Amino acid sequence: MLPCEASAQTWGEEVYFNLPLTAALEADAEQVVEPGTVCFWVQGNALALPFGPTPVSRGDECRLVSRCNVLGKIEGDPRQLGKVRQGEAIRVELLPEKA
Repeated sequence: MLPCEASAQTWGEEVYFNLPLTAALEADAEQVVEPGTVCFWVQGNALALPFGPTPVSRGDECRLVSRCNVLGKIEGDPRQLGKVRQGEAIRVELLPEKA
């Protein structure tokens, strides 16, 4: 699926966008994650990129709306996602692994 581009949606301190992909919820899916965790929201068929509290968070935690499959981690400062605005085009790509 990567690289991919889509229209960004925001929800608190989370950027997400729909992908033409379906997946099953994994047994180790999580709802509370570290900032910068790359997640797939199965119920919404969307890539979710939390970088801080959302409307359902308790305190400063990154709480997703429901359990999501964890795919990886953003390289660099995830707070940079705070610059993304609703409806803005966003591109996600997988960086090659470092040797």
